Amino acid sequence: MQDVPLLISRILTHGSTIHGTSQVTTWTGEAEPHRRSFAEIGARAAQLAHALREDLGVADNERVATLMWNNSEHVEAYFAIPSMGAVLHTLNLRLPAEQLAWIVNHAADRVVIANGSLLPLLAPLLPHLKTVEHVVVSGPGDRSALADA
Repeated sequence: MQDVPLLISRILTHGSTIHGTSQVTTWTGEAEPHRRSFAEIGARAAQLAHALREDLGVADNERVATLMWNNSEHVEAYFAIPSMGAVLHTLNLRLPAEQLAWIVNHAADRVVIANGSLLPLLAPLLPHLKTVEHVVVSGPGDRSALADA
């Protein structure tokens, strides 16, 4: 029996402290696997949470969508968003564009965090996403696709 609430932020703190040197490995198929320690993941998750709150004004219970591959940046978002009190809304990148647009609008997502390689999928949707105020891009990708959106 534990005497503290089981919160995502506590899991992150515990993992960063007790298992800080454990490695999270991401392989995208393009190069060598990318490795980060759990402590690095925790620090980057805290930075993301801070940026979402302070720079983008995301408040408690507001929705933040992710359109990302299964990588360390997505793990960071998985910890950051609920740890700050916002709602993590993972988008299925295999769905057709019209379904993604409906889902984002129905959820009233304020922010979408996307991998740069998925910008060709996201950019054409942006004019139809009524509630999205900010797009955060992670990793390499053609950001010029966002200029036309």
